[in-house]
Amino acid sequence: MNPHTFHIPVLGTAFTIDTPIKVARFGISSVISLADDFLIEDMRKVYATKYSQEYTRIENNAEDARARRITSYLNLVNYIVNQQIENLKQEEFKADTEITKYFELLPDGVLKTKYQAMLNASASDRHKLEEELRGAIRPGRIDVNIMTKLDRDNYKNRQKLPSEFSDALAGLRGFAQSDLSNACVVFSAGMNPRLYGYATEFKDFYPNEEGVIKKGIILKVSDYRSTATQGKFLAKRGLWVQEYRIESGLNCGGHAFATAGLLMGPILQEFKDNRDDLQAKLVKIWLKGIDKQKHQAHGLEPKFGITYQGGLGSAQENKFLCTYYNLEGTGWGTPFMLVPEAITIDDDHLLKLAKAKTGDVCLSKASPLGVPFWLLKASSSEDERKQRISANKSGSPCPQGILKFDTEFTEVPICTASRGYQNLKLKQLQDANLSDEQRAELIDDVLCKSCICKDLGGSAQLIYNVVKQVAITVCSGPNIVNFSQTATLQEMVDFIYGRVSGLADSDRPHVFLNELNIYIEYFRTEWHRFSIGLLDKKDTYFKEFQQNLLNGVEYYKNITENFMEDTRSTFLTRLDALRREVEHLIPV
Repeated sequence: MNPHTFHIPVLGTAFTIDTPIKVARFGISSVISLADDFLIEDMRKVYATKYSQEYTRIENNAEDARARRITSYLNLVNYIVNQQIENLKQEEFKADTEITKYFELLPDGVLKTKYQAMLNASASDRHKLEEELRGAIRPGRIDVNIMTKLDRDNYKNRQKLPSEFSDALAGLRGFAQSDLSNACVVFSAGMNPRLYGYATEFKDFYPNEEGVIKKGIILKVSDYRSTATQGKFLAKRGLWVQEYRIESGLNCGGHAFATAGLLMGPILQEFKDNRDDLQAKLVKIWLKGIDKQKHQAHGLEPKFGITYQGGLGSAQENKFLCTYYNLEGTGWGTPFMLVPEAITIDDDHLLKLAKAKTGDVCLSKASPLGVPFWLLKASSSEDERKQRISANKSGSPCPQGILKFDTEFTEVPICTASRGYQNLKLKQLQDANLSDEQRAELIDDVLCKSCICKDLGGSAQLIYNVVKQVAITVCSGPNIVNFSQTATLQEMVDFIYGRVSGLADSDRPHVFLNELNIYIEYFRTEWHRFSIGLLDKKDTYFKEFQQNLLNGVEYYKNITENFMEDTRSTFLTRLDALRREVEHLIPV
């Protein structure tokens, strides 16, 4: 039912916080992060005021505040988008109207062909075609993202609250109780059994009497094995995964979940080869699971879609992946960071992204989760972090506490980016029996942590005057260096569909080669930490990692006949150079 073959994935907490309000009326689906309910509440006030809707603040200490804030904001976004769609349908088909923009943005297909026929039709036929087109208008989905690892238990008066008040479960409840329909929750960052089990408590995840599942589930995954495991876990509970959203382990934005050298080409091939078998197995498990949950399938035999996201930079890549791997669509995240018409970013950081060159974006240790995190080094939050270190006051005051997970020094979890944790950890490291190189590396691990739970929301807070001054973290992926100019929504959509060129570097390596190069650099970083005794891995891990990379190189070599003729030779030359680097990753 999606009018477009691409979606805009979740970008941090602020950058897509209101993207549905900006693009859903044009049929474009996007994803809102549910991580920061403080920001969500601020945005609800902004848009309630703008659209003259009643607003009463849900305070931090209110009963079930997190879930209620999320429900209230999603209801407001849904209301606004529905109003926009109704207004759009009333417009005339003429230049500069939004209904014309809706159809101009569409990819080639039946609906676009009918629109073009309407433009060329006689007066007697045009009215009928216009009405048919109005009836075919569908908004893009308003999806939400729950990062499954962000499932902090919450406390009141130092007493742990029941599990349903954990961050992830409260976020799911907020989505499930909202007015949204034809919407999905995207579970990212791996399996969370208690979260998945909690989804069974909400009827919207099951077919209604018309056989329609009102709210769907999408899994963001990085390999086939975990996909099958999670899909079966959910199917046993009668929960159907509508889409498997494959994301590159490293060639993405924000948090990066590296594989042991398994590259995207072979991963996509495994999905392609096993798709029909997985579909049959999951339907069989789901039918039993839905019966066990005492729901009815109503004759429904659902199918899942497969999409890919991570590092895409040309219409040719987009077409090749969708055609060769039988994908239903793709996700374009980082390029949209340069489309202020679609996302929320302040002018200063928009300019920094447009000017970013190789090295300006790094795979950092900034995240308190201990997961590699793509970071624009010129982010103002980095300036503030370094200033605190210079003033001998490292660490954040931790104003929101969304990432409080560490219990190394305290019974109640604290955040590794907080001042309290860093003071304790630095003292421990100074007293520890370590080599100078080990100590320096571990101290850097501590000091580089950033308050991303607050600073990722900074751009929206600044733009909408929630605060006058704020540090901002920008988490664009490495692909940003291949784009050097801002774009309108029309320009970016036309670029994705191959209707215009020039937005990206024409000489950039293929997305597969970019990912391989990033994995080579990641391997070197891991090997360095291993060689100085800071990484608890065995030699076999690195040998397997290297072999997986070499297997990927061989796979790419074998499928080059499917590449466009004019790029094949360049691809093979670059691939061979990277192969030689892989062969020498482990010192003899």
